[in-house]
Amino acid sequence: MNEITVTRFIAAPPEKVWDVMANRQEEWWCPRPWSIEMIAQERRPGGRSAMIMRGPEGEEMPQEGIFLAWEEGRRFVTTDAVTSDFRPAGPFMVGIWEIEPEGGGTRYTASARHWSEETMRQHAEMGFEEGWSACAAQLAELCEGG
Repeated sequence: MNEITVTRFIAAPPEKVWDVMANRQEEWWCPRPWSIEMIAQERRPGGRSAMIMRGPEGEEMPQEGIFLAWEEGRRFVTTDAVTSDFRPAGPFMVGIWEIEPEGGGTRYTASARHWSEETMRQHAEMGFEEGWSACAAQLAELCEGG
């Protein structure tokens, strides 16, 4: 499987981590100074997942795809392989964001599965580990900070 993953322990209960993870995405979803505008989050398999990532120099990166899974309190899975009206779109990855209880806190894991080793390598070279680790740190900061 052509997968790359970031994981982090968050010193907060799973209920809190899930709430922030699912309901406050604009606060943690992309590494600062980038920001995100959520366009649609239809939380069900086949539901639209659309956002615009914005960079500090005015860059805009629209993201359009669907949810493959939404398991309340546990995980959600998206892909950019198809749009919400099930039109094929140049697939890049399947993204999986999940949590599970660990000790007195929560284990957060975010994974990107790719169609080929080449696209996985491209994602790694784009800064996957640094970027997704920064997002995990931002999520942890929100959850642990009160």
